[in-house]
Amino acid sequence: MFSRRLLPTLFCIIAIAIYNPSITAPLTKKAAQLGINFLSAFRNLPKPNLIKIINPSTMTSKPTPSAPFVGFPVIPPNHTCTHTPRTLSRILPSRDQPEGAGARVRRTIGTPSLRNLTPFLMLDHFRISADAGFPDHPHRGQETITYLISGGVDHEDFAGNRGRLEPGDLQFMTAGRGIVHAEMPAKEENEGMQLWVDLPEELKGCEPRYRDLRAAEVPRVEADGGRVKVKVISGRSYGTESAKELAYTPVWFLDVEMQAGAKFEQEVPDGWTAFVYLMDGAAKFGADTEGREVKKFDIAVFKPEGDEILASTAEGETARFIVVAGMPLDQPIVQYGPFVVTSREEVYQAMEDYQSHANGFERAKNWGSEIGKRMEH
Repeated sequence: MFSRRLLPTLFCIIAIAIYNPSITAPLTKKAAQLGINFLSAFRNLPKPNLIKIINPSTMTSKPTPSAPFVGFPVIPPNHTCTHTPRTLSRILPSRDQPEGAGARVRRTIGTPSLRNLTPFLMLDHFRISADAGFPDHPHRGQETITYLISGGVDHEDFAGNRGRLEPGDLQFMTAGRGIVHAEMPAKEENEGMQLWVDLPEELKGCEPRYRDLRAAEVPRVEADGGRVKVKVISGRSYGTESAKELAYTPVWFLDVEMQAGAKFEQEVPDGWTAFVYLMDGAAKFGADTEGREVKKFDIAVFKPEGDEILASTAEGETARFIVVAGMPLDQPIVQYGPFVVTSREEVYQAMEDYQSHANGFERAKNWGSEIGKRMEH
């Protein structure tokens, strides 16, 4: 029987095989053969079964940060909005694909057609059934933002941090120098968004950090006579600001719902990378004469010039989407699966550190998550 303790390495190898960006050199023949052996073993695994869900009352959560904040302010100190509309650069469909162990995601950022949209590395619209999930796996050099739309997701890492996300909750995780964790479903059907964000090179060696943001902590604002409703997860909208010190790399993240015939105006810092992803419905983005329609499950990326995003819905059409903007990073992106660094040598070092339980991965030795045991082999 295949050992569950090999799962973190297996998932790392699978992720490397999935991403394998062209900007990096191929792995050595020995490493490549190792990957083939792991993948062959993985294909022969029986379908995972769900075991009893841990009672959330027995779990502990850390609503406060687990390490001091050393990042950048989410609202640039000199930011002012001149109401210069942004125009769309491109509209792309999401790609439905398997991920983790039995989960399905609609991926936009991180596909061959949209890779490394600095500072963003990956965007997944995930759906996890009760018999699927993301067992123990590593990260280094990036941040993840997980936004739960429905259901529940349990989290556990090798430092003893545990918790559950309920609908509307978010988790901001800074992997820094290294972390191993598991993310598993808590309900029969679970839906959410996960965004991977690059870390500035000088912060990639920081200690791991969490910041849980509960649904009740997210400010809400209405506009256009109540026809527009915005959850200000991170950043600012219509003068309403979010909680601070969420991610080290500054990111604005808004959940927007528009009724039929509504208009939406959103400031964004000039020069930042910005996009929208349609979770439902359709809307037109851009000034009236230049607007383009974006449909359900599509991503629309804006040109960097300008500091305002305009959107409208037609009569009889509603929309729900996320608006995301982030400070671009002027640095190389070298990514092998869950390891995001700035050079090929650092990729090899990350793999070696993970395998030898060193330089941030010491606590991974002989560790296995309790929630990962739900997947029996």
